[in-house]
Amino acid sequence: TLITVDGIGPVLTAGIISEIGDINRFDKETNLTSYAGLTWSQYQSGSFTAEETHLTKKGNKYLRYYLVEAANSLRVHNDRYKSYYYKKYNEVPKHKHKRALVLTARKFVRLVFALLSKGEIYQPRR
Repeated sequence: TLITVDGIGPVLTAGIISEIGDINRFDKETNLTSYAGLTWSQYQSGSFTAEETHLTKKGNKYLRYYLVEAANSLRVHNDRYKSYYYKKYNEVPKHKHKRALVLTARKFVRLVFALLSKGEIYQPRR
């Protein structure tokens, strides 16, 4: 199912599927995103909210690695993800590449969750 996505090869597909395991243990894609550790920590105190925070180190580091590598491959080989990456890249002045790559990986998680939970083959919109 994932191998049908342009830019995702057999190694990334095998790594992602093996690290996720049974997709039915996740109710929604946000749970899968948290499991992979593709979330930012929050710093708040009173009315102050920090703008620049780091990625949490919680979650499956191997799944996070495979998803970020997949996002990097999608950035190069898939036009839809390429445009999304550059849109996110130009939104902030600092840490552009890392932030855009993680946000692209989060977008890919939504696709992974949909494909694996429904057992469908990827068909890009025309």
